[in-house]
Amino acid sequence: MDDDIENSSAEDEMETEDGNEATTTETKRSVYLPGMPVEDGEKLVPDQSAYIMLHNAKTGPPCLSFDVLRDDLGDNRDSYPMTTYLVSGTQAESANKNSVIVMKFSNMHQTQKHKLNSDDEDSDDSEEETEEEIAKRPVMDFLQLRHHGCVNRIRSTVHNSTVMCAVWSEMGKVTILDLKPHLQTVDSPVLPNSCKNMINKREEVKPMFVFTGHQTEGFAVDWSSAAPGVLATGDCRRNIHVWKPNEGSWTVDQRPLIGHTKSVEDLQWSPNESNVLASCSVDKSIRIWDVRESPTQACKLTVEDAHESDVNVISWNKKEPFIVSGGDDGLLHVWDLRMFQKGKQVAKLKHHQAPVTTVEWHPTDSSVFASGGEDHQIAIWDLEAERDAINEEEDEDVLDVPPQLLFIHQGQKDIKELHWHSQLTGVLLSTAASGINIFRTISV
Repeated sequence: MDDDIENSSAEDEMETEDGNEATTTETKRSVYLPGMPVEDGEKLVPDQSAYIMLHNAKTGPPCLSFDVLRDDLGDNRDSYPMTTYLVSGTQAESANKNSVIVMKFSNMHQTQKHKLNSDDEDSDDSEEETEEEIAKRPVMDFLQLRHHGCVNRIRSTVHNSTVMCAVWSEMGKVTILDLKPHLQTVDSPVLPNSCKNMINKREEVKPMFVFTGHQTEGFAVDWSSAAPGVLATGDCRRNIHVWKPNEGSWTVDQRPLIGHTKSVEDLQWSPNESNVLASCSVDKSIRIWDVRESPTQACKLTVEDAHESDVNVISWNKKEPFIVSGGDDGLLHVWDLRMFQKGKQVAKLKHHQAPVTTVEWHPTDSSVFASGGEDHQIAIWDLEAERDAINEEEDEDVLDVPPQLLFIHQGQKDIKELHWHSQLTGVLLSTAASGINIFRTISV
């Protein structure tokens, strides 16, 4: 695991070095916004002072979907070093070489905000600094579980004291796995010594349940927080199936919910009402369902043209009746469910320069959410933010960003998913083709 990210940026600073005859090199720094040209001799470097914590990890084959596993270490954790547990799924070139990976990240310290002054540096200080850096290296322990086919999407939950995950496979099936014994393994003190032997070893695991009724692959999956153990899955054919727990197994309604005409891209259960489900689709619509009704009558509210093209992702606010959506048009729309039927969003935000691939509300701050996209950037938004008084010396380019935009994080390529950590204060995690980032900014 590497905690040094060369290309990430929080409103990146652009550094230029002029090679004049002067005895000292003058460094000019300015704020970089996505889309701005980068001249010869300029490079993007992260403004470390904008991060409280910033770490990067690589997993070999890209893990383009992951979820944060709830742990027993406590809520509202704000002290360092930090620890977190994740589950992810790979997308390897060969279908037979894919895995579900259970990961533990530990010893994650705060970002260093200062550098040693070369005039004051001596050999003893240098040695002490090196030892300190070694002691603060983040640690990644992991366990690979064999999985046939690429993992399209993976989501976790806790039900009956069991940590489990639902895995959407490119092979057209959804599998439920019990992760509890594997979490115990990654917590084992002997694991770090055996990690090297596990890199090419993937354990066989017996699933708790497998559903093959979709008959085609899909991406949409969500566990209900209001009704533990209840699951919804949607496929590329337009079908949505609702799962209900039943004595250690699940009963899946073979009758799909009727409404969407094209691929279902994302699903979100209401955080408060156990029978209410939201969905979005390639057909450009967002729909609200009451799953107590028959499949033909379950769709209760619809916005037909929620975006100009495919609606890729949605997130349901845990405290307010808001849903935020992101689409191929690069737009973010915030919907008030009290006015949903009118089809008018309460906020329309434009910053991403390519399709939005992930969006999620902050777990406790109902006005804050984060989004990521194919433009290789993550944006943190606050709907309540207003433009501060403009400093006369401030770069005019900053005025081009929406006032609700708090922070821009870069450095990952082809960002696919992000999640706020519900137990680590202000911590965001994201995955992309280039690896996993775990960070906290000064903005939230």
